[in-house]
Amino acid sequence: MVTDTDAGAGAGTGAGAGTSAGAGKQHRRGDTRQRIQDVALELFAEQGYEKTSLREIAERLDVTKAALYYHFKTKEDILTSIFEDLTRPIDELVEWGKDQPHTLEIKRTILTRYSEILTKASPLFRFMQENQATMRDLKTGETFKDRMFSLLDILREPGAPMTAQVRCFSALFTMHGGMFVLKDAEGDPEEKRKAILEVAIDLVTQAHEGA
Repeated sequence: MVTDTDAGAGAGTGAGAGTSAGAGKQHRRGDTRQRIQDVALELFAEQGYEKTSLREIAERLDVTKAALYYHFKTKEDILTSIFEDLTRPIDELVEWGKDQPHTLEIKRTILTRYSEILTKASPLFRFMQENQATMRDLKTGETFKDRMFSLLDILREPGAPMTAQVRCFSALFTMHGGMFVLKDAEGDPEEKRKAILEVAIDLVTQAHEGA
């Protein structure tokens, strides 16, 4: 059983989690705050965000409610913190991409890096796919949409024809939807990731050449 004292010891150590593209669960330090995030995300995925209570999260963790409340007051606080930690590499990628020339090589690099980010944060993105109605009602859903439009602005050329813009949008959709649809399909996960990435790159290449 984790006590309130144990909870306090880890309170300040989780704020910087996920600052690199390697911020997947396997790289996250095992302090109380991050254990809460991981277990909450598991429960959200298993039974849905709305049907999961803070009490159930505490029971799964075998911690006191006081230990849980020390870090998070609400379910939305937990979900927001997960988004901030696991999507920070997207923000870093967007900031890097804004300063780069709109070359095809840069666009391919962005898609490749984004594919790696999606893989490392796959539990979060699966949750988003399976809880789309919930995402629309939460502030985190809006902030993620903003990130996607920022990526789209980097991938598409200014003034590009609508066909090219649709191809760029479809590339991102392919990366999100492909990961979700193919997760239970037979095959090596890395091979599936590379296949999805190849299709996304093909779409952006066609858009770039047709702009």
